[in-house]
Amino acid sequence: MTKTVTAIAAVARNDVIGVGQRIPWHLPEDWERFQAVTIGNILIMGRKTYDSIGAPLPGRTTIVVSRSRPELPAGVRVVESLDAALELAESLPGRVFVAGGAEVYRAAWPRLTDLDLTLVDQEPEGGTAFFPSVNPSEWDEIATVAREGYTFVRYRRRR
Repeated sequence: MTKTVTAIAAVARNDVIGVGQRIPWHLPEDWERFQAVTIGNILIMGRKTYDSIGAPLPGRTTIVVSRSRPELPAGVRVVESLDAALELAESLPGRVFVAGGAEVYRAAWPRLTDLDLTLVDQEPEGGTAFFPSVNPSEWDEIATVAREGYTFVRYRRRR
């Protein structure tokens, strides 16, 4: 893979990214930032994440990883593995963003070059989906923007 591969997620202090099939916070600025950062690029996500969004996001190429190969709207590409998703992404224009869920983040972890995270100042109980812990010895913080109750942080994997 010659392209950078960036995980993009909102993550609580306890690494929770989901409770049941929902995100446990409402941060409009985080969603606006997600939209701005990913527009014109490639989103790789699992089927459950895609289902939680409910439709392809405009202005992006959506690749859904699913072993069941569901019928999805025209323009959404379905592949059976993360390897297949990354191979397809390599042939398409734009940056590659891994957008969840937990299983897809874990599978992509060794190949990620960057993280684009919203660190949420909460510790939701009952978490059912978790983001991998960021080890500071493996990642350099390259940008930080603090907000009330959350912080946007970008990391680059140490070489």
